Amino acid sequence: MAAGEFCLCSLVRLLCSLFIPGLFLSGALCLCLVVLLWGIRLWLQQRKNQLASIGKDGKHQLVVAFFHPYCNAGGGGERVLWCAVRTLQKKYKDAIYVVYTGDKDVTGEQIVESAFRRFNIKLTHPVKFVFLEKRYLVEASLYPHFTLLGQSLGSVFLGWEALMKCVPDVYIDSMGYAFTLPLFKYLGGCRVGCYVHYPTISTDMLSVVRSQNARFNNAAFITRNPLLSKLKFVYYYLFAFVYGLVGSRSDVIMVNSSWTLNHILSLWRTGICTSVVYPPCDVQTFLDIPLQEEKSTTEYSIVSVGQFRPEKDHPLQIRAFAKFLEKKALGQQSSPKLILIGGCRNQQDEQRVNRLKKLCEELGVDKKVEFKVNIPFEELKKYLADAVIGLHTMWNEHFGIGIVECMAAGTIILAHNSGGPKLDIVVPYEGHITGFLAENEDDYSETMAQILSLSPEKRLEIRQNARQSVNRFSDQEFEVAFLLSVEQLFK
Repeated sequence: MAAGEFCLCSLVRLLCSLFIPGLFLSGALCLCLVVLLWGIRLWLQQRKNQLASIGKDGKHQLVVAFFHPYCNAGGGGERVLWCAVRTLQKKYKDAIYVVYTGDKDVTGEQIVESAFRRFNIKLTHPVKFVFLEKRYLVEASLYPHFTLLGQSLGSVFLGWEALMKCVPDVYIDSMGYAFTLPLFKYLGGCRVGCYVHYPTISTDMLSVVRSQNARFNNAAFITRNPLLSKLKFVYYYLFAFVYGLVGSRSDVIMVNSSWTLNHILSLWRTGICTSVVYPPCDVQTFLDIPLQEEKSTTEYSIVSVGQFRPEKDHPLQIRAFAKFLEKKALGQQSSPKLILIGGCRNQQDEQRVNRLKKLCEELGVDKKVEFKVNIPFEELKKYLADAVIGLHTMWNEHFGIGIVECMAAGTIILAHNSGGPKLDIVVPYEGHITGFLAENEDDYSETMAQILSLSPEKRLEIRQNARQSVNRFSDQEFEVAFLLSVEQLFK
């Protein structure tokens, strides 16, 4: 007994003797880290001053940078980017505008031309492109496991490369890389803002893992194993905590929908500096399409507009369409077809399109489904003008620019009963229906049949209601809300 007490006392004395030196060592290391980071900040500021351009008034020109590694992708996020740049150029004419991008296979001129061709957006002043070499660090394919963590850490290294090449005065993350915000704020000394299309992690994602539901980001083998599900939930929970910390460093936070707002407020807890800025939709261009009663036809087209990414759930569209054809809801005389329109960002997206084509062959609908990849804006308008139904199947879509475009063009929208479409877009307008919502294959196939069974007059009424409701998503409304939100970054 005495020997045991002696050993315990010796252990306590040993720990006490190590505690004080350990405390001093930890403090010294923390101090060294602070000094190192402060030194890096001073060095970056000195470098920034050396490379700064002098304006007509003799002062340094303000440098405004957008972090958008996939600025040439051609999706809704890219439309927000170019509208935001154009909006700022109109008001802050003397500033220098920079876009950090990883699109090394094209030139800056080609990127600007592509923005005009795809979105009908023409910039008023030149833009400087900073081409990044390490974009592969944010590719999901690089991280088969712990993808969220890997991409987020990868964005920090990519952000460091961007900061080393150009230190701006105002930094705006327009693609959702929240982990770059502290980097530019504390090391770059920048005023930072962000436009959040979709939270990297959401409370819905936590709920999916907790309830062990299979999704594109929650593999079936995990849902079947309670232990793995618990471990993944802990991982998601810790990641959500850190995500909230880095995101809350932003001086200005803009979100694209009520759904995104709810999740960002829950995770970042930054109500004072957070506002909803609906993404700009080129509604006027689509509203110019004449809206007339449908002509008698034996062929109907159902059009889907959206990038070929896994979360867009194109397989659901194809399976629902195949089930719709099986039921022969239109009778023998009809000949419906499905047209999938979207952009491919990289080789993974192209492989995804090939898999979708194989799925069409397996279901026997390959003759009825067409793929239109990276098509010009005018061609997109033509397909929308001829379509009866606009199809969208992403679960918890943050907003849905493609949905708004379909409604403005005069198609009857059929979207997923969740996220932005449910809360902000496919909602009654002055008490009248503007579209339809569904959740699964059966819902979608049955609603397709329901829409096409309506009289042409009833469909025209729904199309008119939808058109009148989308003016709140116009470029002009975006410009007003965007400038109001970012104003404090330019004070």
